[in-house]
Amino acid sequence: MSSAAAETRENRMGTMPVRKLLVSMSIPMMISMLVQALYNIVDSAFVAQINENALSAVSLAFPMQNFMIAVGTGTGVGVNALLSKSLGAKKQELADKTANVSLFLAGMNWLFFIVAGLLFTGVFLRGQTDIPEIIGYGTTYLRICMLCSFGLYMQFAFERLLQATGRTVYSMVTQIAGAVVNIIMDPILIFGLFGFPALGVAGAAIATIFGQFVGMTLGVYFNLKKNTDIHFSLKNILPNRLILKSIYTVAIPSILMVSIGSVMIFFLNRILAGFTTTAVAVFGVYFKLQSFIFMPIFGLNNGMIPIIAYNYGARNRKRIMDTARMSIIIAVSIMLLGLAAFQLFPAQLLLLFDASDHMLEIGVPALRLISLSFLFAGYCIIVGSVFQALGNGMYSLITSVARQLLCILPAAWIFAEVWGLHAVWYSFPLAEIISVVLSTILFKRIYDNKIRNLQ
Repeated sequence: MSSAAAETRENRMGTMPVRKLLVSMSIPMMISMLVQALYNIVDSAFVAQINENALSAVSLAFPMQNFMIAVGTGTGVGVNALLSKSLGAKKQELADKTANVSLFLAGMNWLFFIVAGLLFTGVFLRGQTDIPEIIGYGTTYLRICMLCSFGLYMQFAFERLLQATGRTVYSMVTQIAGAVVNIIMDPILIFGLFGFPALGVAGAAIATIFGQFVGMTLGVYFNLKKNTDIHFSLKNILPNRLILKSIYTVAIPSILMVSIGSVMIFFLNRILAGFTTTAVAVFGVYFKLQSFIFMPIFGLNNGMIPIIAYNYGARNRKRIMDTARMSIIIAVSIMLLGLAAFQLFPAQLLLLFDASDHMLEIGVPALRLISLSFLFAGYCIIVGSVFQALGNGMYSLITSVARQLLCILPAAWIFAEVWGLHAVWYSFPLAEIISVVLSTILFKRIYDNKIRNLQ
């Protein structure tokens, strides 16, 4: 990045009105996140038309897919931190080395999941259900996604390089293109349109892979043609101990924080499967639907974090608090819209997934109960991201562990044993209330220690 461009960016971060700055930095990522959420919904909606067991299989596969994403995004967070720091310090050689090493790490992630896909897919699925058809569907779907995840990890790597150098619009284009291609290919490959064979669940997985390779290809193009801040060379691709330490010191907490969700979903699926696999399908549908509400907030986070981090470095308390306050208002507003949709139209939302009468019987009260957690979730997500922006990522990890592992899982198990399936869903709003209390306590602590004495 040229010195003039860097100065312009710094002036904007420190002087542009907070509302305008937050919106301008967040909108591209919010749009791309919305498209990703739409892809998740459409993908499962097509799979549901095969049968309910196919939908349950994809739902059971979700924890592993979430873990795959955690490894890719977490590695990207570590790479971005070192790359941005190197560019800011005018250490071009280190920046180039970091960018090249990120591609090596993407390849290693792919090889890891090839081995995991070949050895552990069946064990993973049998740990959640004993129904042969569901295990068969899930094994087919997961093995394709895992063995062919090269596109996924390379797409992550190239997108994060674009984001780290301030080219978020190009990153948005790669994400949207991949998702759109996936959506188009889903019905073609699942149902055998336009002369293609009907591949069923395998078609859904292949469509996913196809979209990832499209995103990867665009990522390669934009980095080679538009990203002048870094330079690629095969001689720089192998890592050294210092770079690995720098990347994974940041990456591992991020990977763990996202992976916690996989652990929670895996064990909650086991609890639900003890009643009926339809409950597992309902839970899977909920996660697809709620992504349409949560994804824009994650995009908002991507715009908020650099603003708070910059102004913390500039010791500007007012802009830090104004940014956090505005982000909370926007996040809570989005969550209230999501709450209204889940409360007013749960049956219509479930019918998008070809819900049976039994699925509606379980799913309508489930969506209404779980969505009560939306009242608190927007605040908790933003406060957790403030922790990360101020260099206290461990606080975010603490709140995630407390909410998902120490509250949701034990509460869901107790409620299931004492009151039955309908009570399991109460664990979500209960956990979010606890998360609000814990997040507020930790925010007060970080405010007293890091923010209060700034000018």
